[in-house]
Amino acid sequence: QVQLIESGGGLVQAGGSLRLSCAAPGSTVSIYGMGWFRQAPGKEREFVAAISWNAAITYYTDSVKGRFTISRDNAKNTVDLQMNSLKPEDTAVYYCAADRNMLRVGVGVRDINYTYWGQGTQVTVST
Repeated sequence: QVQLIESGGGLVQAGGSLRLSCAAPGSTVSIYGMGWFRQAPGKEREFVAAISWNAAITYYTDSVKGRFTISRDNAKNTVDLQMNSLKPEDTAVYYCAADRNMLRVGVGVRDINYTYWGQGTQVTVST
């Protein structure tokens, strides 16, 4: 079992930045693809960004391209999501997830691709 813990959420004004971090204490996620998803009130959970185990591949949903950057530090067993130029529509609970399918080509973009999930961290962007 892999435990994922997100941190870094909070309240920020539109145009501001936040950096989310996902840690996996006691586990090794360096061999897993990792992803970030979000869920806004009244909406389904949606894909935000993903990164392959070796960081060779990254992928973003169109709405965050050019604003968000996913990265990982396999030595520290962490995955980060740098979010710049935040908009009110980015308001959501953000979840970190790990994809244990080491045979996957590319990165997973569907929540069913991911086996392990964190509890989420709230991001609120005010106008």
